[in-house]
Amino acid sequence: MIFDILLIIAGVAMVLYGADRLTEGASALARSMNVPEIIIGLTIVAAGTSAPELFVSMVSALKGTPDMAIGNVVGSNTMNAMLIVGCAAMVAPMTISKSTVRKDIPFSVFASVLLVLLSLNSFLGRLDGIFLLAGFALFMYYTLSQAKVGETASVSEVKSVKPWLSAFFVLLGLALLVIGSNIFVDSASRVAYSLGISEGVVGLTIVAGGTSLPELATSVVAARKGQSAIAIGNVIGSNVFNILLILGLTATISPMQIQGVTLVDMGMMLGSVSLVWLFSYTRYTVERWEGALLVIGYLVYLGWLLSNV
Repeated sequence: MIFDILLIIAGVAMVLYGADRLTEGASALARSMNVPEIIIGLTIVAAGTSAPELFVSMVSALKGTPDMAIGNVVGSNTMNAMLIVGCAAMVAPMTISKSTVRKDIPFSVFASVLLVLLSLNSFLGRLDGIFLLAGFALFMYYTLSQAKVGETASVSEVKSVKPWLSAFFVLLGLALLVIGSNIFVDSASRVAYSLGISEGVVGLTIVAGGTSLPELATSVVAARKGQSAIAIGNVIGSNVFNILLILGLTATISPMQIQGVTLVDMGMMLGSVSLVWLFSYTRYTVERWEGALLVIGYLVYLGWLLSNV
């Protein structure tokens, strides 16, 4: 168990260092290419931090047990919107651009509504998966088109970094995030099982928290550095990736019955991103007290989940 505890510490350290490198590299890459940081956050950073969810869901589908994929996505998205945005806002109030509030966040709300509607019959088939993938293609087309016509990247006081070095930092950060989060999940699960904690509690807490650890680390580090666009873009992009790409691929590979995910869970996922949208709409800023409210709301929801295990 001592060795596993050391691995947990090492995993967390890798994730934090990876988040720092990823944020630094993505921000520098955005400046060098004159691309708004929000676009980098919605695409490169979001794709990288969604890698753990993608890995868990794809493996579960390939092994013929895809049912856990939707629980992983719903739980991670709720954590992203409430705990991660909340923690990032508590570190530093998050300034949200008008285009993000009016266009990007609504797309995340749309993806959540789409998943709720498709899940009403408690089944996601291959046709549903293809429909979700089509939505993801539309999201990527819209996001990349915004990079051409959108606002120019903000000028930073940080010394410019060569593009190849920025790209290396992004890849290094992504690798450390994926490897570190896997080490964390595996080691923490072994410790939990050795202590007699049930598999259900481990899945709801350690696995869901572990796959969202990259988003948490990346968004908090970005907020601390004053890069709110990357922080909020990471969360919005990750939520869209999780629903449209990950569940789209999983359902296309192996249709799934929706078990263990209730309407309350779906409602929390949709309500959490809607709440972030509401907070962002007021003064285009998520204040510290609003962040604290999101964190408290998530802790109450987590307590309710654990009490019903």
